[in-house]
Amino acid sequence: MNYRWLAIVGTAFPTLLAAQTGRGPYARIAVLRPHDGHTVEFEAGYIRHLEWHREARDPWVWYGWSVWAGERQRWFVYATFGHSAASLDSAVAPAEDERDNVLNVAPHVEYVEHALYEYLPGLSRGTGEPRPTARLELTTVDLVPGAAKAFEQALGAGRSRPLGETLWYRMVAGGAAPRYVRLRPRPSLSAVLDERSEQALPDAVNHLIAKTTVELLTLRPTMSLGLGSPVLR
Repeated sequence: MNYRWLAIVGTAFPTLLAAQTGRGPYARIAVLRPHDGHTVEFEAGYIRHLEWHREARDPWVWYGWSVWAGERQRWFVYATFGHSAASLDSAVAPAEDERDNVLNVAPHVEYVEHALYEYLPGLSRGTGEPRPTARLELTTVDLVPGAAKAFEQALGAGRSRPLGETLWYRMVAGGAAPRYVRLRPRPSLSAVLDERSEQALPDAVNHLIAKTTVELLTLRPTMSLGLGSPVLR
């Protein structure tokens, strides 16, 4: 037996795990559009792909949602939150991950978006990782060029801190810039509707915005990984 090799592996594994699980402000959010008539095949393939992650002992938490209300109804959104830059460089077996993804998921979907975001705690209420609730309000805000700094200043000064869990992220790469997304996890549709007063943005930012989209998402626990016990109703 090569004890020297075992010693090297035993030393390297904790270092790799520490890199993979490093906490930080970054999130990956992606959107998939199932091909017409392929929804069942896509969902089955995506669940098989998550099983690959589980067997590979992926320490990341993966959220999966279906768009329930919005122009992208029935599209799929997946995301992972709370990463350091180093952890993003240390994903589990990227080549094998891609191979399994191509086998099980790619034949059934169009890859629409995949972007890297940074959490903005000064504008938010929460930890930067959404609670796994039954519903999620997703607001996407595209700004006019050069308006990012003014938008953040106006958003911070224009209203009191939100009452419910409200998470703001700034897009770093992966789409039209400047772009921000806001997540508001809620346990039910009625909770979203009861808190409509929290939905509106301050009037002071209106002239900075090119487009705003509000969608309602439904959590898919069987198409998520590592969530613990989702808050469902």
